[in-house]
Amino acid sequence: MELRHLRYFVAVAEELSFTAAATRLGVSQPPLSTQIQDLEYELKTQLFIRNKRRVELTAAGVAFRNYAGAILAQVDEAVEKTYAIGRGQVGELDLATTGSVLLGPLAGLIARFQAGMPHVLVRIQEMPPLEQELALHARKIDISFLRGPTGDPALVTELAWPEKVGLALPQSHPLAGNGEIALADLRDEKFVFLRLKDSRFARYLRDCCVEAGFAPNISQQVVESHSLLSLVAAGLGIALVPEAVRELARPGIIYRRLVEPAPVADVMMLYRDDRSAAVDRFLIETRDYFRQ
Repeated sequence: MELRHLRYFVAVAEELSFTAAATRLGVSQPPLSTQIQDLEYELKTQLFIRNKRRVELTAAGVAFRNYAGAILAQVDEAVEKTYAIGRGQVGELDLATTGSVLLGPLAGLIARFQAGMPHVLVRIQEMPPLEQELALHARKIDISFLRGPTGDPALVTELAWPEKVGLALPQSHPLAGNGEIALADLRDEKFVFLRLKDSRFARYLRDCCVEAGFAPNISQQVVESHSLLSLVAAGLGIALVPEAVRELARPGIIYRRLVEPAPVADVMMLYRDDRSAAVDRFLIETRDYFRQ
């Protein structure tokens, strides 16, 4: 028995006419009659009472119509869902990032994606950068949003959006009156930094200072960018911070731009080559979102 037999049977059962069913199916009547006869032979049961004036279902035919209709409905649902999964319209998506990245446009991007793809379940996880890369390899997450540079050749790295690095300093600081500040002018300052052992971005900022002619005098190291602001407010040092951190307005702290060429806090997407259709759909939406 094939699905064709079920579709032919249901058409005849609904139309109660071989002629009308053949027209509906786009086939000629003789092959349709043959298929129904083959089905009855296989079931060893008569499904229709036929005479010159009408076609009627037998009691067995009524019962089989219900089963056949349910089977075909399940098949159609399976085809539809499989097609949707293949196009990335149904599925699950695990994203990992840090708190400072979430201060930027990522939340708006996720909201837009979910509005357009309501059947894709998106989960957001906050975790340190190095843990994100390990989680990608362990298939615990699908996409990691990290500030560059990144250094894992086994993962695909793509720019999500560009972002500048600025300076957070106390309002009473002597440099607070400057519109822009050169990185080299900070050689004698105390810095508070993201923890160097955990953050490739922090090591990048340190290297930028070295390229500007000095090794930064780091007084404290923390895990998250928002913690840097507490230390700056307490007078423990100044901080190089991503542009998005300015959203965390805090009394007594001001932000100043750095003279170009300056460090950048570009946000990168990391993902595996063997990714799902839902991941591909999200990547397409991300590119479109920032292209606009």
